[in-house]
Amino acid sequence: MSTPSPANTAATATSAAPETVKPSNFLRQIIEHDLEKGTYATRRWAGTPGDAAHHAQGEPDPAKIRTRFPPEPNGYLHVGHAKSICINFGLARDYGGVCHLRFDDTNPEKEDTEYVNSIIDAVKWLGFDWNGAPDAAPYQASDYFDFMYRAAEYLIEAGHAYVDEQTAEQMRVNRGDFSKPGVDSPFRSRTPAENLRIFREMKDGQHEDGSMVLRAKIDMASPNINMRDPAIYRIRRATHHNTGDTWCIYPMYTYAHPIEDALEQITHSLCTLEFEDQRPFYDWLLERLTEGNLLASPPPRQYEFARLNLTYVITSKRKLAQLVYDHKVSGWDDPRMPTIVGLRRRGYTPAAIQTFAERIGVTKSDSWIDYSTLEGCLREDLELKAHRGMAVLNPVKLVLTNWDDVMGAGHLEPCSLPALPHPPEGTESPVRHFTIGKEVWIEREDFEEVPPKGYKRLFPGNKVRLKGGYVIECTGANKDADGNITEVLATVVPDTKSGTPGADSVKVKAAITWVGVADGVNAEVRMYDRLFLDAHPDAGGKDFIESLNPNSLKVVTAIVEPSLANAQPDDKFQFERHGYFVADRIDHKAGKPVFNLAVGLKDSWGK
Repeated sequence: MSTPSPANTAATATSAAPETVKPSNFLRQIIEHDLEKGTYATRRWAGTPGDAAHHAQGEPDPAKIRTRFPPEPNGYLHVGHAKSICINFGLARDYGGVCHLRFDDTNPEKEDTEYVNSIIDAVKWLGFDWNGAPDAAPYQASDYFDFMYRAAEYLIEAGHAYVDEQTAEQMRVNRGDFSKPGVDSPFRSRTPAENLRIFREMKDGQHEDGSMVLRAKIDMASPNINMRDPAIYRIRRATHHNTGDTWCIYPMYTYAHPIEDALEQITHSLCTLEFEDQRPFYDWLLERLTEGNLLASPPPRQYEFARLNLTYVITSKRKLAQLVYDHKVSGWDDPRMPTIVGLRRRGYTPAAIQTFAERIGVTKSDSWIDYSTLEGCLREDLELKAHRGMAVLNPVKLVLTNWDDVMGAGHLEPCSLPALPHPPEGTESPVRHFTIGKEVWIEREDFEEVPPKGYKRLFPGNKVRLKGGYVIECTGANKDADGNITEVLATVVPDTKSGTPGADSVKVKAAITWVGVADGVNAEVRMYDRLFLDAHPDAGGKDFIESLNPNSLKVVTAIVEPSLANAQPDDKFQFERHGYFVADRIDHKAGKPVFNLAVGLKDSWGK
């Protein structure tokens, strides 16, 4: 198997075959069948997208397959898009191909460069390059507007398209329904010359918005309503973020999309099941344009897979926007949002998301994936990577009353623990350093004046180990006038420091986490939970706002060990016993640490 040249192959798609065996699915089977049969072996690639004549001048395509990820830049990508990204880019990587990033920017009123930039950033963050080179610019549907217009004129001249001046309501009624065939438009019998004249008038701005459309002439009696003369161009005076005011007519998505695929020599056009009914028009249009030698042959083929349905999540762009604009969340990158920017800020990693996409697989049937599956992938990734640290989220002071007598007044004893309990093979774990003195912070829940059955932590007369420090024996507690515990009291047991000879001479049943008062650092910790209480918050027409979890965010002032104070934005840690946390990529600053809960140590939702 030959290796594609660097100029035509993305950095993530240079290997001709996967290094490890990936679980098979129907898409892999289709691609492997096409490779075996040489379905696309005769294709040529001129180095850039173009029509049949353009590619005829090129070399045999070095990419064995070409896939594409074609988002519309009208919002922020979410976890469902992440699945599609991983499928399209992953298959191209695994089969010696190239995946294109293309913006389907045919709807100027809803698109913005803010979304363009966010999409580029998201795809890069997930670990992928596009269009055959690490620094390649994304493709844009709007760059193909000239060809799309030329193709439309060809369809008119060949008798495959006509200008319709019916109102939108008249077209809706005359289209019929599943039990009734459509009715021909009174404008359907116009001559090609007349249609061409009016279409050019549309292009020149001589007609009002909405006054007419260009429709494909197919079959008004087709059982597939999408084939009943679909609209392919409409008049829309709107400034486009890329082409400005050059155009006042714009192609419909269902017309533009297959043309974009063909110009880019896509082999396998992979999309979700809602586009299955559009496939006959996809094939019809490409057949007409290849017949006219406008597009290279063989044309792309469309294949559909089930979209991601994730519990406790909504992925409707409109509903996500409502959460943002109604201030139910802090923004598109709120760590509770299922957007890629939100997942990233929550602490999710590209590796975790890629594992998730691979684990849930690719099928033709819709099913629900439990949110805990996504969380489990993050735990697996961080377990061996995240440095450990101790943090006290609900602090109460512990006073070692005999410290001055045993250790000396004001003495601070240096302590250390490994940052990674299981470092990569052949390496040693980094070491984190902290001190213990007369006063330390412990979790309030680690002391019970009257312990419940089975309780093994601090209560009068019981011994525990301060992790990485000494064994201590609880002697009681001080309270305020209202009976609230203000200090826990204990004595230190000499010669029991962790890692020293004789440390195990005193047996204890529990070790608790702590942070020294002398070197502990205050930190804001944001305890995030799932945004919705209902596993299907918008199913069946439900008002998803009513399912919002009122406890999806709790902010606490915690005290963390000094090693955590040196965290950089996006650094991930395991706060021992509490879960995995990330230094917030926006608000975390030197001297003012802010950590977000990414995921707990185990799945405790609803238990």
